[in-house]
Amino acid sequence: MNAFEGKVVLITGAGRGAGRVLAERFASEGAHLAASDISPINVEEIVAGRPNARAYVEDMTRKVAVQALAKQVEDDLGAIDILINHAGVEPHAAILDMDEWDWHRTLDANLTAAFLTMQSIGRMMRERGRGVIVNVIPAGGNDPGKGWGAYLASVAGLAALTRAAASELSEYAIRVHAVGTGLASHPVPTSWTSRAARPGPPGRDGRHVDGPVPGDVAGAVLYLCSQAAAGLNGQIVNVEEP
Repeated sequence: MNAFEGKVVLITGAGRGAGRVLAERFASEGAHLAASDISPINVEEIVAGRPNARAYVEDMTRKVAVQALAKQVEDDLGAIDILINHAGVEPHAAILDMDEWDWHRTLDANLTAAFLTMQSIGRMMRERGRGVIVNVIPAGGNDPGKGWGAYLASVAGLAALTRAAASELSEYAIRVHAVGTGLASHPVPTSWTSRAARPGPPGRDGRHVDGPVPGDVAGAVLYLCSQAAAGLNGQIVNVEEP
């Protein structure tokens, strides 16, 4: 039996990059896949030929759209077990030159969208007393002095939101994590970061997981969503891919 057989997994930003890889990996592990993106082209390719997969086209920065998507996924596939937030943008503009619209677009896509999905779907998970949420943070810029101000601000906010959500939702048996590449170069406190090359940190009961977190983004995400990581919560994992 595959690791995620029958689990309903919603992935935002599933049409590109790590989101697409994750969609394909979860589907190959038997998950019922809800692939969401703001553009229909790529997500329709992902679900083609997969009877337990559906494509959804929504703007995740709008609360009404997020609520409608959550309800539609439940109607189509069943209760959502796992939420993967991958939707986001990476604008490159110096702070002194950045247009206000780009600033708001970055925070909306990278931070507000994650808040809205965690809130709407987290409420559904609370009713069932279980769930896993993972926020995927792409590499982005490595030099905060070279035009990545808005992106880096959104990354720091998402890291903080992840830890806050992990703390608040733990009483409902909902685990919340973040996984990204290049986080060591971002303004995320080192005490918040568990490097993927090291053995897993202790879980809620104080035990360490067996073996290291996988050294690729998709592997790390699937691991944190699996039963093997049931004792972990609030991890922000920095995957140093080659």
